[in-house]
Amino acid sequence: MKRMGLVVAVGLFLAIAVGLLFVSPRVAQSMQGGFLQMISPFLQTGSALQTKIAAFTQNLKTLQELEAENAALATESRQLRATHQLLKEIEAENGRLRSALGYRQRSQFKLVPARILARDASTWWNTVKIDRGSDDGLDADQPVITDGGLVGKTTTVDRDISMVLLVSDEACKVAALVEGTPERGIVSGERLASQMEPLLQLSFLSKDAGLQPGQRVLTSGAGGVFPDGLLVGAVKEFHRRELDGRAVIRPAVDLGRLQEVFVIVGRKQ
Repeated sequence: MKRMGLVVAVGLFLAIAVGLLFVSPRVAQSMQGGFLQMISPFLQTGSALQTKIAAFTQNLKTLQELEAENAALATESRQLRATHQLLKEIEAENGRLRSALGYRQRSQFKLVPARILARDASTWWNTVKIDRGSDDGLDADQPVITDGGLVGKTTTVDRDISMVLLVSDEACKVAALVEGTPERGIVSGERLASQMEPLLQLSFLSKDAGLQPGQRVLTSGAGGVFPDGLLVGAVKEFHRRELDGRAVIRPAVDLGRLQEVFVIVGRKQ
């Protein structure tokens, strides 16, 4: 609507300009003054619109500026996500350490805390290396545990590092019993297969044992290496064979995610 009014005003201006050629100078001046008064609102409106357009264009950002801002925001977002993940990991580690400290204080055993230094992919379910050795009171054939249960036992011990044979290795034999039953046997690791979760087997049970999933398996104390009462795992399934029975055991400890362990070096006085 404003644009139409501006066109009309320009048309009038041209018509009056032509008419001025045929009138006296005094009349022409009078007509010019009246015409300017008539079109001044249109001129003011156009000037204000131009001012607003100029101010708006000055506030517009270039494509390069927007791309730079987006890149900066993306970098900040990645940094915030990384910080959040780090804080979650620190919180989880603090939780594990508090739990381990509480277990150490409650335990009837004298415990030496240790961290997992390394483990080889080819022997992932067989052995781990820990950061404690003979200088810390460690020796061969000492039980290794967490607050969750049995991990294995020490084998080779140097001054400041030791190797631990995991309970999931078939060479690690543990005398065990099924809680609440007279059933006793030997726990050993199964020969490694492709499964992600290592399982144990409890052999030499009576064929009529009839064990149920979820029943707990504990160390019996026989053999002299592992004290009695350590949690080994829980029954997953029971198989009745011709002469005896065998149970498949799910380990109590997540052996794939070991980070901190305890070595039992004796009993508390």
